[in-house]
Amino acid sequence: MLKSTAFQTDAEAKAFDLEHRRKIRFNIGKYDAAVRAGLQLYTDHELARARAASLKAGVLEKLDDYLLQFEAAFTARGGRVVWASDAQEALDEIGRLTAARHTRTVVKAKSMTTEEIHVNKYLQSKGIESVETDLGEYIVQLNGERPYHIVTPAMHLSKADIANIFVKHLGIAHTDDAQQLVLTARHLLRDKYTAAEVGITGGNFLIAKEGGVAVTENEGNARLSATFPKLHIAVVGIEKLIPQLTDLDLFWPLLSTSGTGQQVTVYNTVYFGPRQAGEPDGPEEMVVILLDNGRTNLLARPDRREALRCIRCGACLNVCPVYKNIGGHTYETTYSGPIGSVISPHLSGLKEHQHLSFASSLCGACTSVCPVRINLHNLLLLNRQESVREGHNTLVEKTAIGLWRWSMRHRWALDVLPGRLKDFSLGYLLDHAGWRKRRESLRVADKSFRELWKGRQ
Repeated sequence: MLKSTAFQTDAEAKAFDLEHRRKIRFNIGKYDAAVRAGLQLYTDHELARARAASLKAGVLEKLDDYLLQFEAAFTARGGRVVWASDAQEALDEIGRLTAARHTRTVVKAKSMTTEEIHVNKYLQSKGIESVETDLGEYIVQLNGERPYHIVTPAMHLSKADIANIFVKHLGIAHTDDAQQLVLTARHLLRDKYTAAEVGITGGNFLIAKEGGVAVTENEGNARLSATFPKLHIAVVGIEKLIPQLTDLDLFWPLLSTSGTGQQVTVYNTVYFGPRQAGEPDGPEEMVVILLDNGRTNLLARPDRREALRCIRCGACLNVCPVYKNIGGHTYETTYSGPIGSVISPHLSGLKEHQHLSFASSLCGACTSVCPVRINLHNLLLLNRQESVREGHNTLVEKTAIGLWRWSMRHRWALDVLPGRLKDFSLGYLLDHAGWRKRRESLRVADKSFRELWKGRQ
């Protein structure tokens, strides 16, 4: 089945699943209230957005220089940088690093880049246990699912759903006590941290001048994943750079407030390399894998480049009316919602993912909340334009637009065609678009507007 067909089928099922919509709207509603309160703490939120957008735009204009600056600073402290042009190169390096340490267990902190290249699946194929340590990621991993949301992987699950997952996969007694469920996961994960030979994280920001990897989280699991194992691997997209350490005072609050309404997340850590002489904690070895995987496709296009400013806060998902009705899994991509619809066609292929750019009301709500001012709804339009230009739209759509264009240039034809023929033609197109599945059919008037106007005169 084509991805576009599967998307339409799944979207229809989710949009009319009232229980699913109840859970999502309840969870997103809590975030909305928290974000509104958090934004009140800014004296000038628009100024902060403007500063962040300007800084990220400046970095993207000189990304090659900033990447080399980061590499020089990071390697000066004993770290190692690997450049991966695609997912396979990144996985091959992870394979070599884990094999060198005879790895049996890997602990992973929440990371969208590792989801993007399917690290868990790769490690399992090598006989290595890969354990997600973020609670939400751990729950969806147990349930055999991909993350539902950029920030909240298990947003689609209720407390009762999670309890049932724990009973099924962990064999515990059923409980409705959320604290007990958390303690169960914490107890099981503690042993994994001490047993794992390798820890894998992502990175929210790469700091060019000082050569640091900044990781933000709320549970402390990323710190444990990065410091207990002897090897720490950070897989980070090349677009995550910011100029210097002091820029975090702008980006950390923007990230947390836009996503969850917090002034700042609970744990914020900057890793500058492996454990140094005299330091009691930290890994013996640290490797940063700089992942391209299609990002330079966007970088090379000035009209689309701004999409790389994204700091993965999830604000555009929370406000999107389409996402709130069809949910994250329907997109069948690593990145869902408006930002996913913008970047996925360029990261994974326009032909396969062009339908995502059409799954939008173009209301502009996503653009209005983006903390780095990405003009998301305009980028969706540009993707649509490119899709049509490359001929990825269906034959029925091409025919319909062609006939409409011809009739607009030859208006007399609309007067000649009888109303019944117009009804039949329009009905065929509406059936193709799925209109008449949920709505009454449209009926064309017997006389065209032109004929009615002539009658008045």
